[in-house]
Amino acid sequence: MRITGGNLRGRQLVAPHDESVRPTSDRTRQAIFNMLQHKDFGIGFALEGAAVADLFAGTGALGIEAISHGARWCLLVDDNADSRALQRENVEALGLTGATRIWRRDATDLGPLSPSAGGPFNLVFLDPPYRKGLIPRALQSLKDGNWLADHALLGGGDGIVRTAGSTRIHSDRRT
Repeated sequence: MRITGGNLRGRQLVAPHDESVRPTSDRTRQAIFNMLQHKDFGIGFALEGAAVADLFAGTGALGIEAISHGARWCLLVDDNADSRALQRENVEALGLTGATRIWRRDATDLGPLSPSAGGPFNLVFLDPPYRKGLIPRALQSLKDGNWLADHALLGGGDGIVRTAGSTRIHSDRRT
């Protein structure tokens, strides 16, 4: 696993040694970030300077890739200790401790946005374990806690990216 673009392009990421974490592939991340860099989605979106949240972050690859492409901040959220250890290794190895924060939290029960989170967020990645029904609950938690900036983008590890207006938050197909 490596960073596919931006100022950290080519740098290696620590990957899990087993299948307990399912990292988003390099090819998928590259496709997602090509889209994010070249579209404004009709809302004036820009990755440069964005606040990003990576929910169900696993290795942190999506959030770290966002920082490499110019995002100003990324909050990595995962309730699994092994995942947070991988995130910490990657963040420290790449010198991103000042541009990231790692939170132990259930992404389906975030609570109200706190000042230390770094939001509201312009871009949120949701790439949970498959077929567990977590995306609708995480989306509701984001909405209820006021975690989203106006016209935030929501993206999944399968490349789906959509805008999230106050009434247009909806689930992706892999719930």
